Amino acid sequence: MIIILSSSATKENLKHVTQMLEERGYGVHLSEGVETTIVGAVGVPSDPSGKAEVMEQFQALPFVDKVVSVSKPYKVVSKQFHPDPTIIDVRGIKIGDPAFVVVMAGPCTVETEAQLMEAARAVKAAGAHILRGGAYKPSTSPYSFHGHGEPALKMLAAAREELDMPIITEVLDVRDVDLVCRYADILQIGTRNMANFPLLTEIGKTQVPVMLKRGMSATIEEWLQAAEYIASQGNKNVMLCERGIRTFETYTRNTFDINAIAAVKELSHLPIIADPSHATGKASLVNAVSRAAVAAGADGIIIEVHPNPEKALKDGAQSLLPEAFVKLMHDVAPIAAAVGRHI
Repeated sequence: MIIILSSSATKENLKHVTQMLEERGYGVHLSEGVETTIVGAVGVPSDPSGKAEVMEQFQALPFVDKVVSVSKPYKVVSKQFHPDPTIIDVRGIKIGDPAFVVVMAGPCTVETEAQLMEAARAVKAAGAHILRGGAYKPSTSPYSFHGHGEPALKMLAAAREELDMPIITEVLDVRDVDLVCRYADILQIGTRNMANFPLLTEIGKTQVPVMLKRGMSATIEEWLQAAEYIASQGNKNVMLCERGIRTFETYTRNTFDINAIAAVKELSHLPIIADPSHATGKASLVNAVSRAAVAAGADGIIIEVHPNPEKALKDGAQSLLPEAFVKLMHDVAPIAAAVGRHI
């Protein structure tokens, strides 16, 4: 349930409500807006049968405006808990700000220092805000390239220092969380790990921003519940990423779910990023799908860019050449302006 305090409520009133909830076995999540303070009660109370009675007790308090039961299985990431959009500050870049569309770009995989720096300099020059690059790579085949690990993290950190660009990179294993956190500005959770609940829980104990990709066969509700695993542990710096879902279509790698962008905006306060590269699997389609995502309300896009896609160790077919990325940035800008935002 959520308890909405009146505009006249004091800090002491808030403390009183918090103590009452904790005494009844609830976890407490606070959302303080400009005009409204919302106290979220999360978890199973010591006496679940008395929930209706507890709601009545809170409603009787003179400084409580309203008490609302939240029926959805996700609470902390629900828009009911937090009506205002969450804005995540990553080294001064505001992800989720209604005025901006953030662009993340770079190679799927860090292969060599020369390859990374060539791609990084190109996307920086074209206007990208955040550098992407994989140090650890999940693969369906055990014989595929799985990344260079910490040496690749060090290359990403060097690129960040030279170009003043935050970095986003994937973490695959609970055992690697501390290591990746020492380098990354944003942790990426890939589609295969959306339901890796021990990993989500561990990342929830950090305060490093997280981009959670939708599972390839996950419903929107399952996706939001995965985000709840992270947020319920205390890490509220969560953004979602629509990267396409698996359907019967074989022409594209996945089917980009444009509905999900609008649906997430309706259901949650979390920022949502679009990944047209993985959604389509075809470089020729990335520009058009990027424009569609921005038009639908995406807070950012994440694009794979490689200086020599034909030589890429991973995902060359969906990677843009630097000059194609320049064109994408040029083409997306007027779409963002049309919906009241800018790149």
